[in-house]
Amino acid sequence: MNVDLSAAAAFMATHARVLDRRRFELLTDRTDTAAVLAALDGYRNPDGGYGWGLEPDLRSPESQPGAALHAFEVFEDIAPATSAHATALCDWLESVSLPGGGLPFALPLTAEAGTAPWWKGADPTVPALQITSVTAAAAWHVAAHDPAVAAHPWLERATRYCLDAIEAIDQAPSAYVLAFAVHFLDSAHDSHPEAVDLLRRLAAYVPADGRVRVEGGTEDEALHPLDFAPYPDLPSRDLFAPKVIDADLDRLAALQQDDGGWIVDYATISPAGSLDWRGHTTVGAVDTLRRNGRI
Repeated sequence: MNVDLSAAAAFMATHARVLDRRRFELLTDRTDTAAVLAALDGYRNPDGGYGWGLEPDLRSPESQPGAALHAFEVFEDIAPATSAHATALCDWLESVSLPGGGLPFALPLTAEAGTAPWWKGADPTVPALQITSVTAAAAWHVAAHDPAVAAHPWLERATRYCLDAIEAIDQAPSAYVLAFAVHFLDSAHDSHPEAVDLLRRLAAYVPADGRVRVEGGTEDEALHPLDFAPYPDLPSRDLFAPKVIDADLDRLAALQQDDGGWIVDYATISPAGSLDWRGHTTVGAVDTLRRNGRI
């Protein structure tokens, strides 16, 4: 299955937000890191965090943990370059972390329009493994080339919270908690050797075909092998037989639509959010296919 990068570029120009257009251009060697960081700055708040719909289903302007994840994705994109804003984001995350090191799923919203109910209903006093693990995982990917992020006390506190919370899992977690815990253990395995043993324990909840239904999602919504193991050189890849990964790479490539972009097969909340997700998903699909030698 061939990927049409020209069609993807046309889709991004037609439909995607500026940030994802810049990320796509960086991925395809058509812009520089300064342009990507300038686009990200549009979502940044004076407190060092990010909001303003950077998480497409959370349109409120204030800084949120869910938006921090997407900011770290950009700071990973620009490697080996670094940004002082990544360290400032760690400072902000430290300021909103709960006593045990976990992050709340979301902080109180100042505007609810266009925002998904799971963000609106979050309890800001309760730590959430789902958001803490995926945010810390993204931060560890940045830490691989940014010593200031690697040494930041927030990341170690969040890591310890995640390790303890994952160790306490004694039944199958929900699909996204499972996937994000796997991402976290992948990203932390070099710095925290216990992550490897915990990943072996979580493997009991990951089926051989890698398909895990998302409860409460759309009728056919499910996670797939590449949602658990997008990186070819990290431990989670050992959860799946090579033929399973090859088949899922074929599946991912086939999801490119006639307009050049990738589909979003999960519930979206607003028309703007739906297009924002398609641009973000297209960047992610091209990146994953490139990392795995399909582009």
